Amino acid sequence: MDVSTTERRRQTRSSVYHYLYENQNFCTRQNLAQALGLSLPTISQNLTELMDAGLVRFTGQSQSTGGRKAAGLAIVPDARIAVGVSITETRLRFSAADLRLNEVAYHRITYGSLFEMEDLGLLVQRELEHFLDGFHIDRSRLLGVGITLPGVISAAGDRILLAPTLRMKDIRLEGLTKRIPYPTFVENDATSSGYAEWFARGDRSNMAYLSLENGVGGAVIINGAVYGGDNRRSGEFGHMCVEPGGLPCACGKWGCLEAYCSARRVSDNLGITLKEFFRRVEEGEQFYALLWKDYLLHLAVGASNIRMALDCQVVLGGFMSQYLTPYLPVLRDYAAANNPYEKGAEYLELSKLRSHAVPLGAALHFIRQFLDGI
Repeated sequence: MDVSTTERRRQTRSSVYHYLYENQNFCTRQNLAQALGLSLPTISQNLTELMDAGLVRFTGQSQSTGGRKAAGLAIVPDARIAVGVSITETRLRFSAADLRLNEVAYHRITYGSLFEMEDLGLLVQRELEHFLDGFHIDRSRLLGVGITLPGVISAAGDRILLAPTLRMKDIRLEGLTKRIPYPTFVENDATSSGYAEWFARGDRSNMAYLSLENGVGGAVIINGAVYGGDNRRSGEFGHMCVEPGGLPCACGKWGCLEAYCSARRVSDNLGITLKEFFRRVEEGEQFYALLWKDYLLHLAVGASNIRMALDCQVVLGGFMSQYLTPYLPVLRDYAAANNPYEKGAEYLELSKLRSHAVPLGAALHFIRQFLDGI
């Protein structure tokens, strides 16, 4: 069989699988044949191959119209699993996701600050194996392990160029990944979470993602692809200046969005938890209410600047986004006041994935790789 024939067969099989993946309604052989313009024997042959590989299964029968009931078909979401690991200066977060990016396991650990890459690599490798064992994840179905860091990663993916919160600069990543016996991929945390959010939303429109965690970052998704920029620094929204000469930032500059809108400003820096901070805001304690208003005002400046520059939806994510729901109307009002072209700020939305977007985004790298190669 020549290469072109083999490739055509692969493309046909891929079309059948991807139709089932995208279409979550009840689907039969006849539906597939009609939608893809293929004969029933061709559909049946490809379904047999996909079922033999454990990727597709029967899901039930349609209601009878007097004849034989048609069998429904669907992908097997947990036929493969990918793991994402989010690294911050004090926490590791592990997520395992199936092929639809449904989270099937999650675990978080805290640790004392580790700033040597070799030590961090040992910790990640050990805790990864504990995570896989603890949740009985079948390693034979494991596609790979995506790892995120809050920093700028080199184009070759082999160095972390700058990570202020980790106190790292121009360090090789080999020490982080060399002990992990599975395929690995390392990416910026906000880029990963932004792409996961775009994938989960399903509307496939252009999007700017603003990640609000202990650090502030972001991602720009254009036509379904992450726009990295000339130096892989696109989406570094946390380090745009929103207050010239303002608060000091971990990057060494002054007045950055991160200095005003990181979770640390309203928790660690005050010696309280986020839940305690918002309880005091809701109870009307003046100091906390004024601090939160200042947070929202600077967040609105950042969001409206992103809108002005990119003219697309701006989605607020990261674990801080789970606290923003009751404040979204006032945040939109603040943002609209900065925009001469629009009366409102409906372009400003909250993330669907919220607190686990970062590790899920890391896992998504291997899921998309699998889907593209099937």
